[in-house]
Amino acid sequence: MTLPIILAMAVLVLAVLLFIFEWVRVDVVGIIMMIILPLLGLVTPKEAISGLSSNAVVSIIAVIIIGAGLDKTGAMNSLARLILKFAGKSESRVMVLISSTVAFISSFMQNIGAAALFMPAAKRICRQTNIPVSRILMPMGFCAIIGGCITLIGSSPLILLNDVMKISDPSIEPFGLFAVTPVGLALIVAALIYFVVFGRFVLPSVQGEDTGSGAMSPDLTKTYQDIGNLFEIEIPEDFAGPRSLEECEIRPIYFSSVVAIAAKGGTTNFSPDRDDTISGGDTIAVEGPPDLVAKMAKSFGWIIKDDLGIFAESLSSNNAGIMEAIISPRSELAGRTLRTFSFRKKNGINPLAIFRGNKTYVGGISTMTLQPGDALLLQGPWEKFHYLKEKPDLVFTEEVQGEILRTDKIKFAVGSLILSLVMILGFHVQLSIALLTGALAMILTKVLSIDEAYDSVDWMTVFLLGGLIPLGIAFEKTGAAKYIAETIMGSMGTVAPIVLLSVIAILTSFFTLVASNVGATVLMVPLAMNMASTAGADPRIAALVVAIACSNTFILPTHQVNALIMRPGGYKTLDYFRAGSGMTILYLVVMMGSIALFFGI
Repeated sequence: MTLPIILAMAVLVLAVLLFIFEWVRVDVVGIIMMIILPLLGLVTPKEAISGLSSNAVVSIIAVIIIGAGLDKTGAMNSLARLILKFAGKSESRVMVLISSTVAFISSFMQNIGAAALFMPAAKRICRQTNIPVSRILMPMGFCAIIGGCITLIGSSPLILLNDVMKISDPSIEPFGLFAVTPVGLALIVAALIYFVVFGRFVLPSVQGEDTGSGAMSPDLTKTYQDIGNLFEIEIPEDFAGPRSLEECEIRPIYFSSVVAIAAKGGTTNFSPDRDDTISGGDTIAVEGPPDLVAKMAKSFGWIIKDDLGIFAESLSSNNAGIMEAIISPRSELAGRTLRTFSFRKKNGINPLAIFRGNKTYVGGISTMTLQPGDALLLQGPWEKFHYLKEKPDLVFTEEVQGEILRTDKIKFAVGSLILSLVMILGFHVQLSIALLTGALAMILTKVLSIDEAYDSVDWMTVFLLGGLIPLGIAFEKTGAAKYIAETIMGSMGTVAPIVLLSVIAILTSFFTLVASNVGATVLMVPLAMNMASTAGADPRIAALVVAIACSNTFILPTHQVNALIMRPGGYKTLDYFRAGSGMTILYLVVMMGSIALFFGI
């Protein structure tokens, strides 16, 4: 064992300790690696920063921009709507649908690209269903990694497999495109079952960094109590209508507000005024105190639904919510009433209450003369709030959620994605260049501005991966990886083929945690084939075991996909260890069982 090997192992131990105990943030760990490795002479300065320009990191930056463009145009809304149509609000069904979809995409596209592309839709679905995003992103990420094993073009190790085998044995028979498919599908099914059965025990229940609920904040709840509860109410066919909202006297009697009316077989009005009518067969959305809304429904003979149905998407926290705004001294509203100002019609937003002098007013707010300093509790689409905040009339007390969607640009956004995929699959252009082309197309077609593209990138992930890549280079360059592999293999002696292949799988799984999966493949395939020949096992199957085991990387956030989902999912390193330990063991068992079954070990 040489000094460089000892130093490389010491740096690895330091990185693992920093990840586990979180003495510094994970991206700082990456920067530490960039600095300490060249100072110790384990890599050159050029190699130390090579991770920032690597194909993987540049691909991540580009695909995040593409995903942001699809989200900005509402394309991810459509995808989320489709998934929710089949999954409803069941956490298990949502997890299975999202994870299996990403696994399928990952079978023909780099797993990091599949995960990054689908992450905006996953986060939207979590906000809409009130499922903690941490319960979805980790299963999605793990299935993205495993999905690369469904075809021979799904992951870098499998892409390299035939070429590396031929270097060791030019006469060996190559694997076909779908030779690995039965094993990959078995691994995906096992992963989905694992999370359905054990997800509640191994997954954290936290919201990610940018996940908003859309409901009133605790401060607003203290002020306005339970005014902000949303209900969907069905109007029976025998209702004696049509009756206008003013005639129903819902606000003055029940301190509630009708914020939307879906006419039977007609259109939906999301900012109804006093003259709009309710008829039998209509469905309305009401914000108000639960007890008073129940009293109102009983009085009119209306039916309160258990959950949102017609308004599930339009009034979900993704698309609409409640905000408080203060009337500024320069506001045109000062000295006027909401009714004379035609506030609803002009802004498409529903006033729910007015707070003045430590008192909350609900009934009669449309005819109150407004004063500077009055606080308005408002409900409406986030897009309307974004337009309203640009005017000088109101000052919002919280940051407005959501964004203004550029739905007119959806064709350009989808076209940019298709352009990248055609370049990757049809013309075999390098992944980073093809994805950068798609990202640039997003900007040139004004789906995103260049500033929005920069803002969409998670730079913490970029620097984390940028620092881990030179650590992998050091592990391979110093011979540390080869030393460990040869020492373990040499100490085994003569063993049964299945035992040898299992040890190869475990050893490869370890290397792929600390080194690049490409490096692990190049190192382990020739070594495994030689050991298999000596032990009387099939060297071709040994090489396949290595290529599949390179995707068994779940217990640390060192894989590109694990690093990508870490901050959006609100995960800590121990969360990966908790969920990834069982997944790692299950992966090894199912992989070896499937290979034994389908390849006749």
